[in-house]
Amino acid sequence: MSGSIDLTYPFTGRWLVQNSPANRVPSHGTRAFATSYAIDFVPVTDSGRSAPFTLRSLVRPEPPERFPGFGRPILAPLDGTVVAAYDDAADHAAYRGLPSVGYALTQQRRAAMGWTALAGNHVLIERDGTVVALCHLQRGSVQVRPGQRVEVGDVIARCGNSGNSTEPHLHLQAIDRPGIAHAQAVPLTLHGALPSNGELVP
Repeated sequence: MSGSIDLTYPFTGRWLVQNSPANRVPSHGTRAFATSYAIDFVPVTDSGRSAPFTLRSLVRPEPPERFPGFGRPILAPLDGTVVAAYDDAADHAAYRGLPSVGYALTQQRRAAMGWTALAGNHVLIERDGTVVALCHLQRGSVQVRPGQRVEVGDVIARCGNSGNSTEPHLHLQAIDRPGIAHAQAVPLTLHGALPSNGELVP
């Protein structure tokens, strides 16, 4: 296994970069669950906007269907073999404004339940000893199964809001083995580079 892995963007359309290791490591503020070099992508409109922020957004949870990328196809970012696929977590409401404060207070409980509670629906793809995890997928959308070979660009699922997620987005990370409990984080790049927070890609 090399010291890092280069991937292809696992989507089409416009996505906003958040929690990038280009800005800090650990990128999500913790090294737990091998997330040191994880990166998040929020699907947005062609003009770079998420769902409009309204008075409802300020005071109430919002259905994930309001967001422009909910259900957008997620693609395999590498050639490899699927080593795990989970598809049974519900897509919950999105939390912005004041509701996000209450949701944040429940994060410790989800972490105590383990990685699957945080990742939600997910697919793990292995190549040459490195495993790439794609998380927060839409319930019922996973189209691959363990043991299946995939190639770059194959549709594997759709963007959802499952697991530890405040709005529909894709969480991407690389690890050195399938078992997350004992895995080490592997640095990743996309097309040879690492986008920074606030960038619109691809």
